[in-house]
Amino acid sequence: MVSPDCRRRGVGRALLTRLEELAGDRPLRVWAHGDLPGSAHLARSRGYTRARVLLQMRRDLAGVDPEPRPRLPGGVLLRTFRPGRDEEAWLRVNARAFAHHPEQGSWTPADLQLREAEPWFDPAGFFLAWDDDRLLGSHWTKVHPPGDEGPEAVGEVYVLGIDPDAQGLGLGRALTDVGLAHLRGLGLRQVLLYVEEDNTAAVRLYERSGFTRHAVDVSWRRAP
Repeated sequence: MVSPDCRRRGVGRALLTRLEELAGDRPLRVWAHGDLPGSAHLARSRGYTRARVLLQMRRDLAGVDPEPRPRLPGGVLLRTFRPGRDEEAWLRVNARAFAHHPEQGSWTPADLQLREAEPWFDPAGFFLAWDDDRLLGSHWTKVHPPGDEGPEAVGEVYVLGIDPDAQGLGLGRALTDVGLAHLRGLGLRQVLLYVEEDNTAAVRLYERSGFTRHAVDVSWRRAP
Protein backbone atom coordinates (compact mmCIF):
# COMPACT_ATOMS: atom_id res chain seq x y z
CA MET A 1 0.00 0.00 0.00
CA VAL A 2 1.08 3.57 -0.67
CA SER A 3 0.02 6.61 1.34
CA PRO A 4 -2.25 8.85 -0.78
CA ASP A 5 0.11 11.84 -0.51
CA CYS A 6 3.01 9.71 -1.80
CA ARG A 7 1.33 8.25 -4.88
CA ARG A 8 2.46 8.75 -8.50
CA ARG A 9 6.10 8.88 -7.45
CA GLY A 10 7.05 5.33 -8.40
CA VAL A 11 6.72 3.93 -4.86
CA GLY A 12 4.20 1.24 -5.83
CA ARG A 13 6.24 0.24 -8.86
CA ALA A 14 9.38 -0.07 -6.74
CA LEU A 15 7.58 -2.22 -4.16
CA LEU A 16 6.13 -4.46 -6.86
CA THR A 17 9.54 -4.81 -8.51
CA ARG A 18 11.01 -6.03 -5.24
CA LEU A 19 8.18 -8.53 -4.77
CA GLU A 20 8.82 -9.89 -8.26
CA GLU A 21 12.53 -10.25 -7.47
CA LEU A 22 11.69 -12.23 -4.33
CA ALA A 23 9.18 -14.42 -6.21
CA GLY A 24 11.75 -15.35 -8.86
CA ASP A 25 10.32 -17.86 -11.31
CA ARG A 26 7.27 -18.63 -9.16
CA PRO A 27 3.76 -17.34 -9.92
CA LEU A 28 2.90 -14.20 -7.97
CA ARG A 29 -0.50 -13.00 -6.73
CA VAL A 30 -1.12 -9.50 -5.38
CA TRP A 31 -4.35 -8.18 -3.82
CA ALA A 32 -5.53 -4.72 -4.84
CA HIS A 33 -8.02 -3.55 -2.25
CA GLY A 34 -10.61 -1.17 -3.65
CA ASP A 35 -9.86 -1.92 -7.32
CA LEU A 36 -8.51 1.60 -7.85
CA PRO A 37 -7.61 2.74 -11.39
CA GLY A 38 -3.97 3.28 -10.39
CA SER A 39 -3.48 -0.25 -9.11
CA ALA A 40 -5.22 -1.71 -12.17
CA HIS A 41 -2.99 0.29 -14.51
CA LEU A 42 0.16 -0.75 -12.66
CA ALA A 43 -0.81 -4.42 -12.64
CA ARG A 44 -1.72 -4.56 -16.33
CA SER A 45 1.42 -2.68 -17.34
CA ARG A 46 3.50 -5.38 -15.62
CA GLY A 47 1.70 -8.30 -17.29
CA TYR A 48 -0.73 -9.23 -14.50
CA THR A 49 -4.24 -10.57 -15.16
CA ARG A 50 -7.31 -10.47 -12.91
CA ALA A 51 -7.45 -13.85 -11.14
CA ARG A 52 -10.16 -13.28 -8.51
CA VAL A 53 -12.68 -10.56 -7.73
CA LEU A 54 -13.96 -10.42 -4.15
CA LEU A 55 -17.10 -8.41 -3.47
CA GLN A 56 -17.99 -6.86 -0.15
CA MET A 57 -21.78 -6.51 0.06
CA ARG A 58 -23.77 -4.73 2.75
CA ARG A 59 -27.33 -4.10 3.85
CA ASP A 60 -29.25 -2.36 6.60
CA LEU A 61 -30.71 -4.58 9.28
CA ALA A 62 -33.68 -2.30 9.92
CA GLY A 63 -35.88 -4.17 7.43
CA VAL A 64 -34.99 -7.66 8.68
CA ASP A 65 -37.79 -9.75 10.17
CA PRO A 66 -36.77 -10.15 13.84
CA GLU A 67 -38.72 -13.40 14.09
CA PRO A 68 -38.32 -15.24 10.77
CA ARG A 69 -40.25 -18.41 10.08
CA PRO A 70 -37.96 -20.20 7.65
CA ARG A 71 -39.46 -22.78 5.34
CA LEU A 72 -37.52 -25.98 5.95
CA PRO A 73 -37.83 -29.38 4.29
CA GLY A 74 -39.59 -32.03 6.35
CA GLY A 75 -37.41 -33.40 9.11
CA VAL A 76 -34.84 -30.58 8.94
CA LEU A 77 -34.17 -28.72 12.20
CA LEU A 78 -32.06 -25.67 12.98
CA ARG A 79 -29.94 -25.49 16.10
CA THR A 80 -26.84 -23.61 17.20
CA PHE A 81 -23.29 -24.89 17.07
CA ARG A 82 -22.16 -27.11 19.97
CA PRO A 83 -18.43 -26.61 20.68
CA GLY A 84 -16.67 -29.90 21.19
CA ARG A 85 -19.37 -31.87 19.31
CA ASP A 86 -20.08 -30.35 15.90
CA GLU A 87 -16.58 -29.57 14.63
CA GLU A 88 -16.05 -32.73 12.58
CA ALA A 89 -19.44 -32.53 10.83
CA TRP A 90 -19.03 -28.82 10.10
CA LEU A 91 -15.53 -29.21 8.66
CA ARG A 92 -16.74 -32.02 6.38
CA VAL A 93 -19.63 -29.98 4.98
CA ASN A 94 -17.49 -26.84 4.75
CA ALA A 95 -14.95 -28.71 2.64
CA ARG A 96 -17.70 -29.98 0.33
CA ALA A 97 -19.48 -26.64 0.06
CA PHE A 98 -16.25 -24.76 -0.75
CA ALA A 99 -14.38 -27.50 -2.62
CA HIS A 100 -13.23 -25.05 -5.32
CA HIS A 101 -12.50 -22.09 -3.02
CA PRO A 102 -8.76 -21.40 -2.69
CA GLU A 103 -8.91 -20.81 1.08
CA GLN A 104 -12.24 -21.64 2.68
CA GLY A 105 -12.45 -25.24 1.46
CA SER A 106 -9.13 -26.27 2.99
CA TRP A 107 -9.86 -25.50 6.66
CA THR A 108 -8.38 -27.96 9.16
CA PRO A 109 -9.43 -28.73 12.76
CA ALA A 110 -6.66 -26.37 13.88
CA ASP A 111 -8.09 -23.56 11.73
CA LEU A 112 -11.52 -23.99 13.29
CA GLN A 113 -10.05 -24.21 16.79
CA LEU A 114 -8.27 -20.88 16.27
CA ARG A 115 -11.57 -19.20 15.37
CA GLU A 116 -13.33 -20.72 18.36
CA ALA A 117 -10.64 -19.20 20.58
CA GLU A 118 -11.20 -15.69 19.18
CA PRO A 119 -12.96 -13.20 21.49
CA TRP A 120 -15.65 -12.57 18.85
CA PHE A 121 -16.67 -16.25 18.60
CA ASP A 122 -20.26 -16.82 19.77
CA PRO A 123 -21.92 -20.21 19.20
CA ALA A 124 -25.31 -18.53 19.70
CA GLY A 125 -24.81 -16.90 16.29
CA PHE A 126 -23.66 -20.09 14.53
CA PHE A 127 -26.68 -21.89 13.03
CA LEU A 128 -26.69 -25.44 11.66
CA ALA A 129 -29.36 -27.25 9.63
CA TRP A 130 -29.65 -30.95 10.49
CA ASP A 131 -31.57 -33.84 8.97
CA ASP A 132 -31.36 -36.31 11.87
CA ASP A 133 -27.59 -36.70 12.36
CA ARG A 134 -26.67 -35.39 8.90
CA LEU A 135 -25.52 -31.78 8.64
CA LEU A 136 -26.91 -30.07 5.52
CA GLY A 137 -25.62 -26.52 5.90
CA SER A 138 -24.77 -23.69 8.24
CA HIS A 139 -24.66 -19.92 8.72
CA TRP A 140 -21.88 -18.62 10.95
CA THR A 141 -22.28 -14.95 11.90
CA LYS A 142 -19.71 -12.60 13.33
CA VAL A 143 -19.76 -9.18 15.02
CA HIS A 144 -17.04 -6.60 14.31
CA PRO A 145 -16.49 -4.21 17.23
CA PRO A 146 -16.71 -0.42 16.78
CA GLY A 147 -13.73 0.89 14.82
CA ASP A 148 -13.17 -2.35 12.93
CA GLU A 149 -15.54 -1.87 9.96
CA GLY A 150 -16.90 1.55 10.91
CA PRO A 151 -17.68 3.74 13.92
CA GLU A 152 -20.38 1.30 15.08
CA ALA A 153 -20.35 -2.46 15.55
CA VAL A 154 -21.15 -4.27 12.28
CA GLY A 155 -22.43 -7.81 11.79
CA GLU A 156 -21.08 -10.22 9.19
CA VAL A 157 -22.30 -13.25 7.30
CA TYR A 158 -19.00 -14.94 8.12
CA VAL A 159 -19.52 -18.37 6.52
CA LEU A 160 -22.69 -19.54 4.78
CA GLY A 161 -22.34 -23.00 3.23
CA ILE A 162 -24.70 -25.71 1.98
CA ASP A 163 -23.73 -29.32 1.26
CA PRO A 164 -23.89 -29.81 -2.55
CA ASP A 165 -26.30 -32.72 -2.04
CA ALA A 166 -28.69 -30.36 -0.20
CA GLN A 167 -28.71 -27.60 -2.83
CA GLY A 168 -32.12 -26.55 -4.09
CA LEU A 169 -33.95 -27.09 -0.79
CA GLY A 170 -34.11 -23.41 0.12
CA LEU A 171 -31.67 -23.80 3.00
CA GLY A 172 -29.47 -20.91 1.88
CA ARG A 173 -32.29 -18.39 2.19
CA ALA A 174 -33.61 -19.93 5.43
CA LEU A 175 -30.20 -19.86 7.11
CA THR A 176 -29.55 -16.34 5.85
CA ASP A 177 -32.82 -15.06 7.33
CA VAL A 178 -32.17 -16.68 10.71
CA GLY A 179 -28.65 -15.28 10.91
CA LEU A 180 -29.71 -11.76 9.96
CA ALA A 181 -32.49 -11.84 12.55
CA HIS A 182 -29.93 -12.86 15.19
CA LEU A 183 -27.67 -9.92 14.28
CA ARG A 184 -30.59 -7.50 14.36
CA GLY A 185 -31.56 -8.86 17.78
CA LEU A 186 -28.11 -7.84 19.03
CA GLY A 187 -28.97 -4.23 18.21
CA LEU A 188 -26.72 -3.97 15.15
CA ARG A 189 -27.73 -1.67 12.33
CA GLN A 190 -25.67 -3.03 9.43
CA VAL A 191 -24.28 -6.33 8.14
CA LEU A 192 -21.60 -7.14 5.58
CA LEU A 193 -20.35 -10.21 3.76
CA TYR A 194 -17.66 -11.23 1.28
CA VAL A 195 -18.40 -13.31 -1.80
CA GLU A 196 -16.54 -14.22 -4.98
CA GLU A 197 -17.95 -12.31 -7.96
CA ASP A 198 -18.06 -15.46 -10.11
CA ASN A 199 -20.20 -17.28 -7.51
CA THR A 200 -23.31 -16.08 -9.30
CA ALA A 201 -25.73 -18.26 -7.33
CA ALA A 202 -24.52 -16.82 -4.01
CA VAL A 203 -24.51 -13.26 -5.36
CA ARG A 204 -28.12 -13.65 -6.52
CA LEU A 205 -29.12 -15.09 -3.13
CA TYR A 206 -27.60 -12.13 -1.30
CA GLU A 207 -29.12 -9.60 -3.69
CA ARG A 208 -32.55 -11.15 -3.10
CA SER A 209 -31.83 -10.81 0.62
CA GLY A 210 -31.32 -7.06 0.26
CA PHE A 211 -27.52 -6.85 -0.07
CA THR A 212 -25.85 -4.43 -2.49
CA ARG A 213 -22.23 -4.08 -3.58
CA HIS A 214 -20.15 -1.95 -1.24
CA ALA A 215 -16.51 -2.55 -2.23
CA VAL A 216 -14.42 -4.63 -4.64
CA ASP A 217 -11.03 -6.27 -4.09
CA VAL A 218 -9.07 -7.85 -6.94
CA SER A 219 -6.38 -10.53 -6.88
CA TRP A 220 -3.93 -10.01 -9.75
CA ARG A 221 -1.76 -12.90 -10.97
CA ARG A 222 1.48 -12.93 -12.90
CA ALA A 223 2.78 -16.12 -14.44
CA PRO A 224 6.56 -16.35 -14.67
